[in-house]
Amino acid sequence: MYGQLLPAAPASVFILLFAFFLVGCARTQDEEGAVAVERGPFGQTPEGDAVDLITLTNANGMEVRAMTYGGIILSIRVPDRSGELGDVALGYESLEAYVDENPYFGAIIGRYGNRIAGGAFDIDGESFSLARNNGANALHGGLRGFDKVVWDAETFESDEGVGVVFSYTSPDGEEGYPGTLDARVTYTLTDDDELIFDYHATTDKATHVNLTQHTYFNLAGHDSGNILGHELTLAAAGFTPVDAGLIPTGEIRPVAGTPFDFTTPHTIGERIGAENQQLAYGQGYDHNFVLLHEDVDAEGLALAARVYEPTSGRVMEVYTEEPGIQFYSGNFLDGTLTGKDGVTYAHRSGFCLETQHYPDTPNQASFPSTLLEPGETYETRTVYAFGAAE
Repeated sequence: MYGQLLPAAPASVFILLFAFFLVGCARTQDEEGAVAVERGPFGQTPEGDAVDLITLTNANGMEVRAMTYGGIILSIRVPDRSGELGDVALGYESLEAYVDENPYFGAIIGRYGNRIAGGAFDIDGESFSLARNNGANALHGGLRGFDKVVWDAETFESDEGVGVVFSYTSPDGEEGYPGTLDARVTYTLTDDDELIFDYHATTDKATHVNLTQHTYFNLAGHDSGNILGHELTLAAAGFTPVDAGLIPTGEIRPVAGTPFDFTTPHTIGERIGAENQQLAYGQGYDHNFVLLHEDVDAEGLALAARVYEPTSGRVMEVYTEEPGIQFYSGNFLDGTLTGKDGVTYAHRSGFCLETQHYPDTPNQASFPSTLLEPGETYETRTVYAFGAAE
């Protein structure tokens, strides 16, 4: 009927209309679940260096936002058991907030993650003094570690997923570390809701390297209060006890019979207040756990940790090649920091699971070595796999 009211159209018009129809379908598909990589400006540092914000989205709608300043992850949006997306990473909304006061929210940590006693070590009889930023000790790379520099970034789409390659050249002597270190950290978001971190570094002089990632998680949502109800499992039969300055004593102590035994699931808050000297030193959990590395896959990865949050159903599993994992229960968050959405980050409102070599390894001959020599390549992978359970 309606066709009789319209003049006849040439075939070329129908071809053009059909083409527009296909474009519209493609756009709808993008909106409903195609992978995407977006990049845009995010301000300037006080030194005038431009900073970009990069957004990665997978086919399921999972989204990761990271910036070139510190390689910092600003947000991680993952579905709960109902499929609703929620941001599970603590952080700020502006670059200025990260520059002004950041307890390493979401950052790449280097050259050396964790503490080095006395801010010093020897290599082949030569002594090196590091920047001391944690009392008498060096912590997370010093006063201006990798969390406070602007990284070069190159985004990509591959068969494995969408991602960004961050690269930075640390000059010889930076923060007291010897050698020019070329570092590269790749973030890949897969359609299996995995966030993969690949670390790579080379040097022209012998130096110590221990890179990691320092996102604070709350699987109920970054604005959901404390993390004490999260159920944690760690594939670790031992941990490295510390002294009052949180420096390892050199001992590897069994977790059995202690509040540090997470070989079976326990809530983070279940034993965090127990009378225990190690918990007193850390004001909670702030310790390196020695991983078992059972059931290693073809890539050398083994399950290190599993976290389940019962109200949302969200699950996060951590797989790594690293020998240790630092479990930190957000003990030094004290309600003075205001994050995204105006949320106040109170005591223990986030936890960290930092895959790594052990703290103070440069001064502990019995620990697995972190020394990188010229001609060698530092390479390691860690995977954070997200899901949901009933």
